Amino acid sequence: MLAQSPGNVLERDSTVRGDTSKLYDLIDVGKRLLHIQPKKKESSPGKTIYFSVLPFSTQVPGGGTALVTSTTAGFYLGDRKDTYMSRVTFTPYWNFKQRFGLPIRSYIWLDKNRWVISGDTRLMVYPQYTWGLGKQYKEGDELLVNYSYLRLYQTLLKRLSHGFFAGVGYHIDYRVHIHTDDGAPLLADYTGYEYGTTQSANSFSSGLSLNALFDTRNNSINPWDGYYASVQYRFNPTYLGNSNSWKSIYIDFRKYIRFDQNRERQNMIAIWTYLWKVFDKKVPYLDLPSIGWEDYNRSGRGFDQNRYRGRNLLYVETEYRRDITNNGFLGFVVFANANTVSGPKSLFLLNWNPGGGAGLRIKMNKKSGTNIALNYGFSKHYSGLKLTLGEVF
Repeated sequence: MLAQSPGNVLERDSTVRGDTSKLYDLIDVGKRLLHIQPKKKESSPGKTIYFSVLPFSTQVPGGGTALVTSTTAGFYLGDRKDTYMSRVTFTPYWNFKQRFGLPIRSYIWLDKNRWVISGDTRLMVYPQYTWGLGKQYKEGDELLVNYSYLRLYQTLLKRLSHGFFAGVGYHIDYRVHIHTDDGAPLLADYTGYEYGTTQSANSFSSGLSLNALFDTRNNSINPWDGYYASVQYRFNPTYLGNSNSWKSIYIDFRKYIRFDQNRERQNMIAIWTYLWKVFDKKVPYLDLPSIGWEDYNRSGRGFDQNRYRGRNLLYVETEYRRDITNNGFLGFVVFANANTVSGPKSLFLLNWNPGGGAGLRIKMNKKSGTNIALNYGFSKHYSGLKLTLGEVF
C-alpha cells in the first residue's frame, strides 16, 4: 500500500525501472562474447549484490599519475518494493611511490528504509595544491602542501515519516605532518592564516553532528527521479580533543526532473546546490570549506580540487542527461556549474567562478544503474578529463 512506503517516488521509479530486460550493459557484452545464457528474471525480494569494477590510470590533485581501481557495490537489504538500493564504493589509488589513498564510502538503507547509515573512511597520503583563501592567488601561484590524512565519518538516521529522517553523527579529521617543501613558502606565511598551518604540525578535528534528511531517490548510484535534501550541523568542542571549539553547517539540495515519464530511456535534468559555512574564527585551515571537498569529492568539475577555499562556500550545478541508444548502453551529459567563496579578493555571493563541460556514459551494470562516467570539464584557467563509476550526483 502507498501509505506504508517511504515516499511516492519509490513506486513510480520501481514501475519504470523495475524491468531491465530491455537494457544493455557491459555484462551483456561479456555474456554474448562468452556465449553465456542469461538467467531468469529475479524475484522482487532478492538481495543480490551488483558489483561494478573499473581499473584506470588518471592524473591526481597535486600532480602526477596514479593507478585507480574503482569498485561500486549496489544491493538491497529488504524487499525492493519498499527498500531503496544501498551502495558501497571503494576507490584505492597508488602512484607506485609514496602517495596512496584508501577511501571507503557507504550509504546503507536498512529494511523498509527504517534507518539510513552513512559512512566515510579514508586513509590518504597527499601532496595537494592550495591557492589560499578566496581569490588570494592566481593560477600558477599555487603552493604544494604535504600531509597524511585520516577521516572517520559515521552518521545514523531514523525515519520519522515518508522520506524524512533525523539522526546524529561523529566525525574525525586528522591531518599529520602538514608541511611545505624545503625552499617553498611556509603555509602560514602563504595564507596569512594561523590555525592549522604551522609547519610540520598536526591538525585534529573531532565533532558531533545533528542531521536531517529528506531522500526519495530509490537509487543513489544513478537517480532517475526524486529529491535529496540534507542539513548537517557539526560542533567540535574542546572536550573531544580539539585545540579550539568551532562549528559548521552543510546544506545540500538535489532535484531530478525526468521528461519521459513512461519510457526506459533517460532524458532528464539534475540540479545540485550546497552551502557550506563555518562559524567561529579558530577553524583549522584544511577544514575550511573548499571546492571538491564535500562528502564524495565530486563538486567542481572543471576546477582543480582546493582551487577555492573560504569560510563560506556556495555551489550550484545543473546537468542534462540523455541516453544515446535505445537500450541505455550509451549516453551523454552536458553540465554547467558555478561557485562563490568568501576571502581575499572574493566577495561571497557577488564574485562567481563558472565552469562547464560534457561527458560520455557507458552502462557498466544495468541492475544497479552504474555507469562508467567520462567527464571533460573546463573553467577559465583549467580543463581536464575525469573517469568515475556512477553519476557525479
